[in-house]
Amino acid sequence: MPAPLVVSIPHSLGREEAMRRLKNGLSRAASSVPVLAVDEERWEDNRMNFRVRALGQAANGHVDVEEDHVKVEVVLPWLLQRFAEVAQAAIKQRGKLLLTKR
Repeated sequence: MPAPLVVSIPHSLGREEAMRRLKNGLSRAASSVPVLAVDEERWEDNRMNFRVRALGQAANGHVDVEEDHVKVEVVLPWLLQRFAEVAQAAIKQRGKLLLTKR
């Protein structure tokens, strides 16, 4: 099994506000990426488990929301591992947009 792709995104919102912003964030982010579809998004306390599909390949992961950071872990299938750096940068960029104070 390949190692998960891990992205940590700092924030200063507190856990509750960060979770509120992320509740609809995955679906909104996926809608702006034509090759990405959300198959499942399930919250358990401060963890969101998800399954997404890109280029016909499924990837599973979770998002842990803490007081001062969000940690995203996703296991990419071998075909999508080629895009790991691009995915990591995109996750970090989208996460920062969602978690920036407004």
